[in-house]
Amino acid sequence: MVKPHYFLPQEFLIAADYQRALQEDYAQVVQEPENHIRARYNIDVSSYYGPIKIKNPFGKSSGQLSTNKSQVVSDMEGGLGFTVLKTVIAEGQDHSSKMDEWKIFAPKMTVEKLTSRNGEEGYSVTWKGRGWNKSLEDYLSFVDEALSVQDDYPVIPSVKYHLPDLGEDYKLEEYMYTTQKLLEVWKKHRDGELVLEKDFSPTLASTDMAGQKERIISWLRDVPRLIKQSVDEPIHLGVKMMNTTIADEFQRELVRTFLGPDSTWLADFAVCFNRLFDPHKEYEGKVGVAYGGYDLSDRNLWALEEVIEEKPSRPVSATGNICSGKMMLEYALRGALNGQMHTFFQIPQTEYAQIDATRTQKAVHELLFNPQRGLVAGLIYIREILGKGSEPFTFLEVTDLDPFLLMK
Repeated sequence: MVKPHYFLPQEFLIAADYQRALQEDYAQVVQEPENHIRARYNIDVSSYYGPIKIKNPFGKSSGQLSTNKSQVVSDMEGGLGFTVLKTVIAEGQDHSSKMDEWKIFAPKMTVEKLTSRNGEEGYSVTWKGRGWNKSLEDYLSFVDEALSVQDDYPVIPSVKYHLPDLGEDYKLEEYMYTTQKLLEVWKKHRDGELVLEKDFSPTLASTDMAGQKERIISWLRDVPRLIKQSVDEPIHLGVKMMNTTIADEFQRELVRTFLGPDSTWLADFAVCFNRLFDPHKEYEGKVGVAYGGYDLSDRNLWALEEVIEEKPSRPVSATGNICSGKMMLEYALRGALNGQMHTFFQIPQTEYAQIDATRTQKAVHELLFNPQRGLVAGLIYIREILGKGSEPFTFLEVTDLDPFLLMK
């Protein structure tokens, strides 16, 4: 059972005038919250996803909630920093796919409470679906629509490419065809490099134990090179690192190998990590499902502590039980520039402030303005601990901070 350091308290105790201001903001809809936070609290919550500037560090991860244009519009209007689209399964020019079994349409999702091994109660969402169940052609149309929502709203495609067993060749034609087609759509809407996520599904953790370590390391090592070689133009590539079913120490070995100071990894940034996998749990007749909650964030935070002193050698996009601004800051203290969420948009609405807003707006509002656990309260708390008074302070400063300075 892993247990990470928690560098921040369960609830933030801050100066009374700031506490009153946050309680006031929490009780109402705040227009243009990032500008409001800068003006009222002298705090900048902007950050980056890959090379893209984002107005706040909160985004939606690839999954069942990013499968159509209306969801992307809701994300943008709701105040999210970015949206990662549902993961498409790579195809070749003949429309065949070596990973075709990942095209599973099972949209039903169930929200449940989970108590972690360390006794923390959180939420997880369970579903049977895997990747985009339609064709690559349909996905390209979706990407085209999503990128047209607003010129400066960050929308990122996600792909699962062929992953061979040891000794099997990669299906390179699928790498080339899929990446080229995505690049063509991207260039219709954006001037810079194609920004792309390579997904590693938690379902991959169900593969046989024999040779699993070697297979995972070879995938993480080889796939970024193959994606970048598949087109003639530069790509800004994020690779989702797996949470494996191997002993916990292997997770730290992956972090050390690919995010340590001596890494030569070709990924431009890392998504850390996918969900945990329970090979015994049954859902809707399927045995073996992914799950989240505090077991997931505990393992993720613990694994990232492997590089906590020097910080990861590549930018990190965090995933896993980002249920508060406080949890986002715990990831940020380990070098994460942003956080991707899925479950947080589906929890009971009683968990959000009772304001008149859409679900997405309520989620973002909760993450920013909760007076005890929100991002703004946490940044004020850290600023006070550092003795900076009411000086200008930024979220990005936290990502470079030695977190042990905060422990009393």
